[in-house]
Amino acid sequence: MRLNLLGLLAVLAFFSGTTSATEYIYRDLMANTRPSPGCAVESEAVATASKPYNIKSYSKKFCQTQGYGWHVEAIKDKGKVVCAPCSDTDSGKKQCHLEDVVVACKLIKPGSVGMLPGKG
Repeated sequence: MRLNLLGLLAVLAFFSGTTSATEYIYRDLMANTRPSPGCAVESEAVATASKPYNIKSYSKKFCQTQGYGWHVEAIKDKGKVVCAPCSDTDSGKKQCHLEDVVVACKLIKPGSVGMLPGKG
C-alpha cells in the first residue's frame, strides 16, 4: 500500500508543471501635480509641493488613470518645482506644484497567471 502511494506521489510530482512567472506590461508616464491648496511663503509652498507623501499619492493616481489594475512600479523622476504668485492681496505668497514627474507603471499581462477571460 505504501509503495503504491509513493509511486502515485512520484508520478504526480513528475507530471505537475511548475507555475510560470507572472508577466507584466510596463508603461512610463509623465505628468504634473496640482498646486497646493492655499497660499504660503515660497519656502513653505516648495516644501509642501515636494513632500514624499504628495509624490507617492500623485504617482498612484497617475497610474490609476490608465485603467483598472495599473500599479506604481517606481518613481523615476520627482520632477521640478514650479511656483506661481497667488494674487495681488497676498503679496509674496505663492502656490507651487511639481512638473514632469515620471512614473513607471505596471499591469499584470492578461493570461499570464492562468486567468483567461471568457474561459471557465
